[in-house]
Amino acid sequence: SRQFSNAEKRGKRQVLIRPSSKVIVKFLLCMQQHGYIGEFEIIDDHRANKIVIELTGRLNKCGVISPRFDVAYDEIEKWIVNLLPSRQFGHIILSTTYGIMTHEEARRKKTGGKVLGFFY
Repeated sequence: SRQFSNAEKRGKRQVLIRPSSKVIVKFLLCMQQHGYIGEFEIIDDHRANKIVIELTGRLNKCGVISPRFDVAYDEIEKWIVNLLPSRQFGHIILSTTYGIMTHEEARRKKTGGKVLGFFY
């Protein structure tokens, strides 16, 4: 994720990350749905897959939270305050029983989950 922010700062149009994993792909899909990144492509290079991502210039910061803390539905607010610059701005990615989603979707489903990371 550091690669991302650095590439954005330097005004690069693409960034390459590896290895690829299902979680990373889901994370990227969330970022894409919210317009933070453009298209991305998974490239199979026979060892570890890598992903090429088009940057749109919108991403300020993204990060992975480790360990993946459990967050109850009523604790989501606390995490928003701690991780995001403001309530209106940015997204936390949670792994829930309904799949990987942003904190807004988790709230709509009234579910908590494990924190994977954030972006804004």
